[in-house]
Amino acid sequence: MTDVMGVVKKTMMTGIGLALKTKDEVEDWARDLVTRGELSENEGEKFVDELLKRYDEAREDLERKIEKVTKEIMKKARVASMDELDALKKEIEELRKENERLIGSED
Repeated sequence: MTDVMGVVKKTMMTGIGLALKTKDEVEDWARDLVTRGELSENEGEKFVDELLKRYDEAREDLERKIEKVTKEIMKKARVASMDELDALKKEIEELRKENERLIGSED
């Protein structure tokens, strides 16, 4: 369980770090570099595009990791998934109907 929590903590910290840099902040930073002459206009656009691409990839990766770890934790804790609960509800409803049919046929 300690390993799982370590993965969760590492994943969350990565996500938080990326989330702190919004698209606007990245664009402002790149504009500042262009204004100071450290990047050309074209380089600034490419830089922003690359950062945003990496941001999106990291966000998607984070979401996948969180989903995987969450499922593992739920499985280890023996917590039923929504699909499992829905299947049980359906089965209970079918049994209830069958029971009512059988009781009704006794009359």
